[in-house]
Amino acid sequence: MPNEPTWKHYLTDYNEGLGLVYERFALNDFLLWLKGQYGFCSALEAPLYGMAGVSGINSVLLARIKTPVTLVDDNPERLAGVERIWGELGLPAKFVLAEDWSKLPFPDRSFEFVWNWAALWHLADPAALLREMVRCSSKLVFVATPNPVQVGYQFRKHIVEPEFVKEIDERWTDIGMIRRRLEGLGVEIISQGVIDVPPWPDTVMPAGELLGRLGIRSKKLQGRFQGEGWKWSTMDYYLGKQPDLYDRVMKYAWLEHLGFPWRIKQIWAHHRWVLGRVSVTR
Repeated sequence: MPNEPTWKHYLTDYNEGLGLVYERFALNDFLLWLKGQYGFCSALEAPLYGMAGVSGINSVLLARIKTPVTLVDDNPERLAGVERIWGELGLPAKFVLAEDWSKLPFPDRSFEFVWNWAALWHLADPAALLREMVRCSSKLVFVATPNPVQVGYQFRKHIVEPEFVKEIDERWTDIGMIRRRLEGLGVEIISQGVIDVPPWPDTVMPAGELLGRLGIRSKKLQGRFQGEGWKWSTMDYYLGKQPDLYDRVMKYAWLEHLGFPWRIKQIWAHHRWVLGRVSVTR
């Protein structure tokens, strides 16, 4: 279908590509660490989109370790698709439609962990959602953004796909601004850093498409990144169809695990994040 939104495609085609599967696994490992470190007992992901590929599966790892999960979207069709996907996975979750991101339909302090992944820059009023995230949390708020300092981001912005900045609010890649806004809402910043640091740049598009945009028409080279042998699917891993996928993908995590300070890593990291503790006296 011409001009069909990318998210619609991935509601049925689970072949996301190596970069996205790596991003998902790196996030899974980080969420597992956060759960072990802070022991939160419930999670709200709002919005459920932000990462490319299959929508709504960022919180699957939390559900798998018995954390009650609530997912929020503002698009009924996408929300229904995500609910069907979770049905395939056989995992429980609550699926909530939000008519207004400035008024989430939950009481104060309803969840111990409120978060989103790279979603703020898609919204008309990200500051209003931040306020709601803080209001709905009784313990932690976590926000991740695309990293504009990263080499691949600048390559995408200035060479490969400069038109993408018309569809987002680039100001909301500024993790320092987000940190200051959270502090202004009474949130104590616990930590910040970078995540998703594979040994390739982040251009947010399949390798075959990137080659085409660069004018590289070699069928042999294109063939390395297409076809049956080039299938990378987080859903297949979750469904037990590719049980070795994590090991195959995370062999590339050597840069992620280097003990460099995050401020050095951010030159190559695809995302930055901030974690805050909500004041119990607010």
